[in-house]
Amino acid sequence: MKKIFLDRNCPIKVLFFSIVIMALVGASSCSDFLNVDNYFDDEFKMDSTFTQVRYIEAYMWGAASLFTDEGFILRSNYTPGPYATDEGTNNFREGNNIYEGTNFAQGFITPDNLGNLNMWGTYYKVIRKCNTILNRMDEASDMTPVNRRYIEGYTRFWRAYAYYNILIDFGPPILLGDEVVANNESLEYYDRTRSTYDEAVEYICNEFELAAKGMPASVATMDFGRPARGAAYALASRLRLIHASPLFNGGQIARRYFSDWKRSTDGVHYVSQTPDESRWALAAANAKRVIDEPSESGFKYELYTVPADDNTPPLPASPINDPNYTSEWPNGAAGIDHYRSYDELFSGECAAPTVKEFIWARKSEQTKYLIRGPHPISLGGWGRFSVTQKMVDAYRMDDGRTIDEAMADGYYSESGYTGAVKMFSGYRLNAGVYNMYVNREMRFYASVGFNEAFWPCLSTTDVSAREHTAKYYAYDEDGRGTANEPLNYAMTGYVLRKYYHPMDALKGASARVMDKVFPIIRYAEILLNYAEALNNLTTTHTVEIDGETKTFSRDLSEIRWAFNQIRYRAGLPGLTDAELNDPGKIQKLIEQERMVEFMHENRRYYDVRRWGIYEQTEREPIMGMNADASDKDAFYQRVMPGSAAIHGRVIHRKLMFVPVPRSEIRRLPSFDQNPGWE
Repeated sequence: MKKIFLDRNCPIKVLFFSIVIMALVGASSCSDFLNVDNYFDDEFKMDSTFTQVRYIEAYMWGAASLFTDEGFILRSNYTPGPYATDEGTNNFREGNNIYEGTNFAQGFITPDNLGNLNMWGTYYKVIRKCNTILNRMDEASDMTPVNRRYIEGYTRFWRAYAYYNILIDFGPPILLGDEVVANNESLEYYDRTRSTYDEAVEYICNEFELAAKGMPASVATMDFGRPARGAAYALASRLRLIHASPLFNGGQIARRYFSDWKRSTDGVHYVSQTPDESRWALAAANAKRVIDEPSESGFKYELYTVPADDNTPPLPASPINDPNYTSEWPNGAAGIDHYRSYDELFSGECAAPTVKEFIWARKSEQTKYLIRGPHPISLGGWGRFSVTQKMVDAYRMDDGRTIDEAMADGYYSESGYTGAVKMFSGYRLNAGVYNMYVNREMRFYASVGFNEAFWPCLSTTDVSAREHTAKYYAYDEDGRGTANEPLNYAMTGYVLRKYYHPMDALKGASARVMDKVFPIIRYAEILLNYAEALNNLTTTHTVEIDGETKTFSRDLSEIRWAFNQIRYRAGLPGLTDAELNDPGKIQKLIEQERMVEFMHENRRYYDVRRWGIYEQTEREPIMGMNADASDKDAFYQRVMPGSAAIHGRVIHRKLMFVPVPRSEIRRLPSFDQNPGWE
């Protein structure tokens, strides 16, 4: 077959994107998009790149810089995120690329128009750069064994992280191994098939394992944001849990979604149709490794807590069926401030580099910027980033009961208003607040902004722009009727409060916003991973990890220990014996706990899919308070907001994955698109 040659000054940087082939387009050209190296513009400089260790390391961190700020989960987002779930919503519809999650949920994302979700090519840029390093790093004359271990460890990590992102969003990737795809080859050379889901998981997890061997156990304060060894192990834990879950582990749910999805070249199912319970044991082993993570410095991960003080509210006195509840943390819920222990992780108050709960977190300019989204309109914000009523209802009462359980004795009420201001843990609950929001668990107050909630905005010296009560009645100063832009209002009567700090202000003299970090993965997730994996075991399994065999079964004491830490940190009682003896009940409790604990941390989108409940959750209407009402009693009515962004949402099995860009499909004859996408 005739070979096609490209301009040497515009080399192929990555397989699968922007390859301009004369046979396909009828002309020889080269897109500027191919020049992707941040540090070195073309291949002529590659020889000098690999002459010294410091150049190679710069090239490696240049590859890492191609990843998007993980805080982009709402606006201009690289991943569908919360607005593609039942966590949140906004008023935006077709005709903009601001909120890709909304576009995705409404069916406006297509193989021809992915907007900012089109990260496929970017991830393969990272992979090519990493493969180049692994192939050429030994050319440096000053390369020592220590240097080599460090660079190889991080290079493998970034490559694995790129494949991980492809897998969770786009489905099975094309695995290149260590190959640096050559230039000037025949068309057959560039045609590849996708891996199966199983093959991808094994490859990525193995790469994380190899990466960990060269990564440090911890990083210095000045290097905060760089992943340490635990990040590799934690991401492997997350991926092993996904792989063990019903959507990807054979059985009825896997068959429902993927029974007809086969590789066209050999007829192999992309997703296994045969269940394998041992995957849960392997997921448990991976989570336990992070829990037991050894460190030369004695460092171990733990949940972030703040000691109780005079402003910490007492534990509720109502009867609680947990004898350990009043014990000191971590054996119980006493001795810590539950509001601050959760809130400070996200607000910017904690000294992030020292927080042992952050397995991997990075300073996020996007998270800092997005404070404008939920901020009250009258204070210079957009007043949007709405939270759903379903999310509000998911938060428990402070004594651990659900709202339905607490309604029977009036501890939870959907009528009447508070009579006096209540202060706790630095949080102010105003007088006149709807009783629905009283006596709720502390994560609720740290995460949700509701009507007549208090916004301190303490950094501004402008008295009129601080200590503000947000009112979302239709014609109040933060309501729909007075919005500075038609789409800027709290359409459900709720906004995102998580990531807000009392000092954050947007209006007035000296107004500023605290720096924020985005938690890519934290220890709370590992604990719930461990509990879920153990809970799904029906028999004993022995698996191998780190060259050792480990045995796991449905150990009730271990499930209790892992799950209860999350509950106790939130000020809630732990599991009862009756709950522990019911695996189905525990699974539902874990699902609810993950929904609340990781609200707007980009986990819900993946969770509802892996559990096989995406269609069920999406069929439940998005509800909120009546933002069209101008008085209290009319406002506090459950309604479905009259927004096209809500009514236009679609439910389709193809939304398990983002489609692969059509341009890639056209160039690779053996490549199969994701199921349901044409």
